[in-house]
Amino acid sequence: MTIPTDDLNAVSDTFTPDAPDAPDALLRSVCFDRAPLTIEDIVGIASGSARVELSTDPVFLAAITRGADFLDRLLREDGTIYGVTTGYGDSCTVNVPAELVAELPHHLYTYHGCGLGEHFTPAQTRAILAVRLASLSKGYSGVSVGLLEQITRLLKEDLLPLIPAEGSVGASGDLTPLSYLAAVLCGEREVWRDGVKVPAAEALAAVGMTPLRLRPKEGLAIMNGTAVMTALACLAYDRAEYLVRIATRITAMSSFALDGNAHHFDEALFAVKPHVGQQQVAAWLRQDLPAPEAPRNEQRLQDRYSIRCAPHVIGVLADALTWMRQSIENELNSANDNPIIDGENERVLHGGHFYGGHIAFAMDSMKNAVANVADLLDRQMALLVDSRYNHGLPPNLSGAEGPRASINHGLKALQISASAWTAEALKLTMPASVFSRSTECHNQDKVSMGTIAARDCLRVLQLTEQVIAALLISVRQGVWLRCRVDATAKPQENLEGMLEALAKDIEVIKEDRMLEPDLRLLLVRINSKAWDLYA
Repeated sequence: MTIPTDDLNAVSDTFTPDAPDAPDALLRSVCFDRAPLTIEDIVGIASGSARVELSTDPVFLAAITRGADFLDRLLREDGTIYGVTTGYGDSCTVNVPAELVAELPHHLYTYHGCGLGEHFTPAQTRAILAVRLASLSKGYSGVSVGLLEQITRLLKEDLLPLIPAEGSVGASGDLTPLSYLAAVLCGEREVWRDGVKVPAAEALAAVGMTPLRLRPKEGLAIMNGTAVMTALACLAYDRAEYLVRIATRITAMSSFALDGNAHHFDEALFAVKPHVGQQQVAAWLRQDLPAPEAPRNEQRLQDRYSIRCAPHVIGVLADALTWMRQSIENELNSANDNPIIDGENERVLHGGHFYGGHIAFAMDSMKNAVANVADLLDRQMALLVDSRYNHGLPPNLSGAEGPRASINHGLKALQISASAWTAEALKLTMPASVFSRSTECHNQDKVSMGTIAARDCLRVLQLTEQVIAALLISVRQGVWLRCRVDATAKPQENLEGMLEALAKDIEVIKEDRMLEPDLRLLLVRINSKAWDLYA
């Protein structure tokens, strides 16, 4: 069973790894040091198309070591350090005896081992490990070089902790899910190794790794941050960016199939409302639908909103992606645990950088914009299958002719399914961030819910991609039927190329058939970005 990189469905005790089998030497290298990383770096590591390298630069290694050495000196001098010589959270007033300080990190990840729900997929887990490594590599967490090397080795060996997806409120960071990373580093709990679920101690031994004994702040440094929500946000951004392009291409094919009015996307028209993303979508539609000098007499003067206003709907997501990238990459490149250890200036700074508010807002906003695109495409499909509105195409886009037309129902059921997926996506747009709960004896009395927002966003993306798969079948069928009923109709080169690509996977529907295999294949194509759109 291959686990889709976008799915939070349950996994069994075995799976087929989703990373490519290319030798490491052929993969792009992502170096972890204090330099900024990009969303694409994390996506590459998650998919297995990029390999991880920890910097060996002496300046970088010295910066990491400086923070750990500073903590060691504070401990020798009997300094009070939150989470090192005190309990955690509301228990910060509890002083830990010196002889028990070394045990505290073990207790932290142990009592947080209470996650539930399905496990994160292999791709999501790689992203989580990479994002946590990125934050710790900034040099403000007081961890050792050995800890960074251990996380790096997990990624290189593809030993992936089994991390339950549910249990984080997104402030004091992703404590419960990240406890599973901390435990695995110490040889506890379970990992996926070579597609099989095995005890972590066994997996580490198999590749010659020694379980860590965490230093005094290292448990807190691993767990007290925003790595899970940020990792999921990177993956969501990557999918949303492609969704903008494929939704635009589908709109062009819908407009052609409906004999729509391409003048709706005129450059001069969009110059007077200068949202950059909206203008880009309109420009792509102009590439796909060159407008004649004037609409034909039989064309509607104004197409219905789901066609005419498509740039205004898709453009919202396109424009929002700009600030979403900034928020996600800022979080990715931040030190976001507590306390911050400034080894250079020898200061311990207590704050709240584990709070995931920026990611929560980005994910709540993204799922709203994405679900609106699903709704737009669902409305386009409703026009395509309805003979009252599809400008001469057969009811339900059935390809059957003659007497057999009476027993064929075309895309009737597919339209129902697309509507169901759309409704579920819209239902999930309630912002998670407004459901803050006071937890942990009112110490964590305002929390971000960023991880729930990110998980919701991935589910909305999945549902929207299912709608897209349904629309790809619909527009392929609609364009074929338009050309059948109108001998003068000829798709522009971009659309012709897309039709040829779709034809390799989807037969036109002349007789009713089960469409689930087609839909599942199209989802694979969508997730792998099989079509190079608007290069």
